[in-house]
Amino acid sequence: MAPKRRAASSTKANKAGGKKVKQEPDTPKDAFTSAKEALKAAGPEVKGKRKADEHCLLSEQHSGRVYEDYDCMLNQTNIGNNNNKFYVIQVLCIDDSYYCWTRWGRVGETGQSNLSDLSNSPDKAIKDFEKKFKDKTKNSWKERDNFVSHPGKYTLIEVDGDQDAEVKVDCVDGKIGKGPRNILPCTLDSPTQKLIQLIFSNDMFKEAMECMNLDIKKMPLGKLSKMQIAKGFEVLEEIEGAINASRPKLEELSSKFFTTIPHNFGRTRPPVIDSSEIVEKKKEMLLVLADIEIAQNLKAETEKAQEQMEVEKVPHPLDQNYLSLSCKLALLQRDTQEFKLIERYLKATAYSHNQPKIIDVWEVDRETEAERFRENDGLENRRLLWHGTNVAVVAAILKGGLRIMPQSGGRVGRGIYFASENSKSAAYVRTSKDRGVMFLNEVALGKENTITKDDSSLKEAPTGYDCVVARGQLEPGTVV
Repeated sequence: MAPKRRAASSTKANKAGGKKVKQEPDTPKDAFTSAKEALKAAGPEVKGKRKADEHCLLSEQHSGRVYEDYDCMLNQTNIGNNNNKFYVIQVLCIDDSYYCWTRWGRVGETGQSNLSDLSNSPDKAIKDFEKKFKDKTKNSWKERDNFVSHPGKYTLIEVDGDQDAEVKVDCVDGKIGKGPRNILPCTLDSPTQKLIQLIFSNDMFKEAMECMNLDIKKMPLGKLSKMQIAKGFEVLEEIEGAINASRPKLEELSSKFFTTIPHNFGRTRPPVIDSSEIVEKKKEMLLVLADIEIAQNLKAETEKAQEQMEVEKVPHPLDQNYLSLSCKLALLQRDTQEFKLIERYLKATAYSHNQPKIIDVWEVDRETEAERFRENDGLENRRLLWHGTNVAVVAAILKGGLRIMPQSGGRVGRGIYFASENSKSAAYVRTSKDRGVMFLNEVALGKENTITKDDSSLKEAPTGYDCVVARGQLEPGTVV
């Protein structure tokens, strides 16, 4: 049984080999639309310092650096020709020596490269850079802010700052930044420290991206461009609108999508996005990518705030990350009735042969959430229901709440999905090193509209009803 609705919910949380608890927001737009609009509204990022390509002998190890902003990453996918390739162009300098560096090849491989002859002024290297950029993209470098993609040419991939840089790994106690400042001991209890480390882990984010065949070299962790992700949303909408078009048209649009959002397929031909099922998977991928970008921004803002503190002692990074979520996580003790109830509920509704183990449980108190839940005090028929998710999006959920499934996605249409069976929600959990997160929500269902067949066209519960329930063959009893 999987009830679905833009429902109210109260908050409790637990982390298991796939588990946790909390509430959903009352959002008018679905997650796909909201994410796309938010990314576009954010506008272009301020470009940070660029690094020399790590595969060049003039990389930072040898004091090489990018001259001004002459640095670009290009990408081109053509499914018909089995092309999935990149092109790097940079103007590099060491002291008063200038070079134009290029590297190209199939995505996921080092490829070939070329370093121009030394020049004592940047003019020659810049001229070579601009000519190569024009040859490969049919665009002028000076007009790159108005970049237009052309068939058979490379597309400019927008990243923020260092193309191979990442947000720093979790800091440890010790001196940081400028001056003799020390990091204070972490104030969080040990289980909560581990949870915060998990949901902000760079390794976890990388793993999540690689599992989706995303090329983390073209979209470096911590440097994802909001505009680039927004472009991916727009191309996917084009594909969705043309899903019944001819094969050549779908190949063209799929190539455009993989050019915009670089994927690493190795030597395998990139697949054609030719079904609603594949479109939904790519939607989920972009939503995860957008949520990773949110978590990375929270992390970057935390580090920036630390660096700007004019004090001798600064809060521990885990405390800072925790505060950035703007919610309270209260750890439940294992001997409490609430913990034992959740444990019994899991055992009663999980698969008996592959049952997850609860590691820890938290009660989650998000800002304004209790107030929103009180708006639904008149709704009866309240249930504790599971919601499984990808560990990579947990920080974004804790920050902004559960998201409404896009109108065209899901078995019963647009809404927030819950299930009475842990085994059903567990199928949506994506773990990192065998650790996952699941939300257990008190959901105000109200009057149920029951269906027994999938209907992905639903946008809301029918008049007179408060939610839609897809009734399965099994459901838990009234006593746990």
